[in-house]
Amino acid sequence: MNKIFLFSIDLEEFYAVRSNFRRTPLPHLTESYLEFLKRHNAKTTFFIVGELAEQFKSTIRDIAAEGHELACHTFAHRSLDQYNATSLREDLLRNMEALRNCADVDIVGFRAPILSLTERTQWAYDVLAELGFKYSCSVLPSENPLHGWPGFGNKPKMMSGVLEIPVTLARFMWLRVPIGAGTYFRCLPMSLIGRAFRRCAEDGVPVAGYFHPYDIDTGQERVMSRGVGGSRTLNSLLYVNRGRTMRKLEVVMADGFRIMPYRDFVDSAAT
Repeated sequence: MNKIFLFSIDLEEFYAVRSNFRRTPLPHLTESYLEFLKRHNAKTTFFIVGELAEQFKSTIRDIAAEGHELACHTFAHRSLDQYNATSLREDLLRNMEALRNCADVDIVGFRAPILSLTERTQWAYDVLAELGFKYSCSVLPSENPLHGWPGFGNKPKMMSGVLEIPVTLARFMWLRVPIGAGTYFRCLPMSLIGRAFRRCAEDGVPVAGYFHPYDIDTGQERVMSRGVGGSRTLNSLLYVNRGRTMRKLEVVMADGFRIMPYRDFVDSAAT
């Protein structure tokens, strides 16, 4: 049984309605993830906001030096519905330049902020293909209060020459939710997470997910996020169980799952 966890880090700040709030410095949170990966002899993908690559060059260099993949998460971390083809192309070129100024690496992966690649913004695949991206992991293939593409399907699919790897979903009561991703991973019981992960392995498919620095920031002040549409309920979920994130990840690893970069998965799928 091939137990693959496409664990990844969206290297971004906690984007709040005000900027002066208490939080753990991003390099410290990143180091916690790097230590976790090192303990398990694992390499992963970091989807990095360009603004932060410019601000924290030494952190990005450390990530690359340890053999992890650098990928794009836009320069300014705005949802795709705030771009058009021209402005997205310009943004991604800045994002790629910021990463390459930190490390001499190929940039072939993309994740849209807030999983905002939907049926209405699928024009973005043409931009990605033009710029040489091989894959994207930007689709939430379900209904969602923010962004979703329920008709996309659960399996990777070529879109204008770019392989889209949708986030892995599992059923929880009447909902289908990303089982290996951020807030959902923190909030759901470990028994459900474990069953869903093992079911994916039995079906021969990887678990595609994502985490953020703030998912482990237990010292952050509670403020309203800009990315929840003003919903106090959604905002409160951003703070649940942050202190348990790393422990739950250790449980997944103890169950025999293997972390690998998205780039390597895409290359293996092409052979």
